[in-house]
Amino acid sequence: MKKTTSNLFIVPYFLWIVLFVLAPVAMIIWNSFFNIEGGFTLENYRTYFASQNLTYLKMSFNSIFYAGIVTLVTLLVSYPTAFFLTQLKHKQLWLMLIVLPTWINLLLKAYAFIGIFGQDGSINQFLSFIGVGPQQILFTDFSFIFVASYIELPFMILPIFNVLDDLDPNLINASRDLGANRWDTFRRVIFPLSMNGVRSGVQSVFIPSLSLFMLTRLIGGNRVITLGTAIEQHFLTTQNWGMGSTIGVVLIVAMIVLMFVTRDRRKGGEA
Repeated sequence: MKKTTSNLFIVPYFLWIVLFVLAPVAMIIWNSFFNIEGGFTLENYRTYFASQNLTYLKMSFNSIFYAGIVTLVTLLVSYPTAFFLTQLKHKQLWLMLIVLPTWINLLLKAYAFIGIFGQDGSINQFLSFIGVGPQQILFTDFSFIFVASYIELPFMILPIFNVLDDLDPNLINASRDLGANRWDTFRRVIFPLSMNGVRSGVQSVFIPSLSLFMLTRLIGGNRVITLGTAIEQHFLTTQNWGMGSTIGVVLIVAMIVLMFVTRDRRKGGEA
């Protein structure tokens, strides 16, 4: 009876995986072999890798470049923040206060930053007040990286915080007893043991950052062109679903490669 009940609980999970993970991936791969007229072809892949001026490869480099910067900035902000939070008395409350505002609807956050960075926004009003004058902040690389990093913060903070919070304090105390100072303890004990959280955070931030498209338009003003922008163009404007699916396949492969590169290489994943 218990076995039958447990099997029933597996059914919704199995259906979810099939309908919302495997089926969409299969459809993307299938559509990538058809041109805009519906004919079977490999031309989409040739266009991606050998188009005139190497347009799509340059776009891929831009996507990796900006995703890398966003991931690095997010990591540099998140790790000290997560480490500091673990030292506080009411750490779960402070974590919620930091993370919760970042989970507001993405579109609302984008328009909020437009109001902050715009020519008549809060920052330019302050710059005008102190005599500097308004500056072009919106529609720049800086504004895109800043907003994208802010939006991705919770996905980096949470896994790092969870790993740091679960560290055995006896290991840290043992390091201190052996004469290590705070820096040595952090470098040789805390940071290596928190790498699983860092890897999870990097995966959770880098992969979505590869295909950002809404922020590239609203915040970057199309100065930042990524693969996500190209996918949106092909699906919604040119109606070339085959080419859009081809770019999607490339992103799926990039995701698999990243997960392989950042996997835990220790045998069995044990510390």
